[in-house]
Amino acid sequence: MTEPARKSILLVEDEENLHDALRLNLELENYQVTSAYDGNQALKAISDEYFDLVILDVMLPGIDGISVAETIRVQHNPVPILILSARNSSADRILGLKKGADDYLNKPFNLEELLLRVQKLIEKNERLQERNAVPNRYSFGKNIIDFRAQEAFNKKNERIRLSKKESMLLKLLIENKNEVVKREKILQTVWGYHVYPTTRTIDNFILNFRKYFEEDSRNPRHFHSVRGVGYKYTE
Repeated sequence: MTEPARKSILLVEDEENLHDALRLNLELENYQVTSAYDGNQALKAISDEYFDLVILDVMLPGIDGISVAETIRVQHNPVPILILSARNSSADRILGLKKGADDYLNKPFNLEELLLRVQKLIEKNERLQERNAVPNRYSFGKNIIDFRAQEAFNKKNERIRLSKKESMLLKLLIENKNEVVKREKILQTVWGYHVYPTTRTIDNFILNFRKYFEEDSRNPRHFHSVRGVGYKYTE
């Protein structure tokens, strides 16, 4: 019997001693920890990797923690966010929660309490994912997509390597099966808030999906463009 995968945490804290202490204690709890020391590093890590939780300090060099949380939510990334802050006024707490944090812990804090909150946030997120998630291995028609491996097999059982953005777009469309996904949501989710390619870029991805997966790419059954609105996946 295989052991469950370790849960991954992005730790964003610029105070080195606190960062090292938190990282050590999280790793002792068997979490896999990625470190970031400023807002730019945090956003890059989030764009490159999947995390089960983000622990986010407010006072960071460059982009502050509240702006990082807001950017994560604008990108429709549902990763749980636990904010750590030396600011302990109710107004600061409310602002953090409004901008996308799931929980807010004032410094100095009790380590046992932080670890408990981490555990509860990850467990809650797991339950939500189990309810809504597309499985890592998804099949439709004679096609199979393995999201974890970023590859697919078509009707001829030919292996297709998928780019990260192809995987993200496929997953987004499949999660919204039979519904039109607006162009803006695709751009924010797949390309990020500050990077807007042209509509032609998305069209090219859809054309690729038709070549990969459709019986007749000129008369698609699964991947549709809805002129002036967005794109849709149907089984």
